[in-house]
Amino acid sequence: MSTQAQKGRKTNPLMVQSVAKAFRVLQAFDSKHPSMSLSEIAEQTDMDLSAAQRFAYTLQHLGYLTKNPVTRQFSLALKTLDLGYNYRQSSELVGRAMPVLQHLSKQTEETVNLTILDGTEIVYIARIQSRHVLNADVTTGTRLPAYCMSPGRAILSQMSEEDARAVLEKSDLQMHTPATVTDPERLMQLIAEVREQGYAVCIEELYRGDASIAAPIIGPGDKVTGAVSIATSLARFSPEEVTEKYANLIIAAGRSISIP
Repeated sequence: MSTQAQKGRKTNPLMVQSVAKAFRVLQAFDSKHPSMSLSEIAEQTDMDLSAAQRFAYTLQHLGYLTKNPVTRQFSLALKTLDLGYNYRQSSELVGRAMPVLQHLSKQTEETVNLTILDGTEIVYIARIQSRHVLNADVTTGTRLPAYCMSPGRAILSQMSEEDARAVLEKSDLQMHTPATVTDPERLMQLIAEVREQGYAVCIEELYRGDASIAAPIIGPGDKVTGAVSIATSLARFSPEEVTEKYANLIIAAGRSISIP
């Protein structure tokens, strides 16, 4: 057991380490590792081969992993989708937001999104794509850096300055395009502007040709719970037109989803 795991057991007596390890195995599969042998699973999860075999077998038996009989490699099974589906079906935020997203999609004919903050990333938990979609690889469950995305800045604008700065300090502030803002102080200024105007706009900060505008969603206790956003293309609108067309709509959508 690693030092970190031992520390986790000491400081979290309720933590069931075997469950944590099982999820480590599931989380090891991604676009870079769509299928893995037992030795690769062991390497990716920092387990010995015997432990990797036991966890892989158990997850296969439960239906969360499949094993290719020829290559003997494991991959995620269809049943893993149940976790995401059940989250969406049970999420009060998603249920409250979907009618608003559907109306906004019809009204604008643009791609509309519902996102939440998880650590330093925004996670797309609902997305209605338009025929004008620019980035088809962004789907429900996609994680993107919060600091350079309009939904991320919208959410950060409703956090305390201390908490927002802490998210930026933990973020990998790298240049994705020439337009990406990476200076922490400039980012804090932009977040303050979002707080004042009620919406955030990002132009080509993650993807070239991409423009988005977002507003925060407020939940119980006046705490920010997520953001609603519209994504469009600079091939269709200038940055100024994005703001002119959609600022009032996105603010209204955010308020409609928020809890009074």
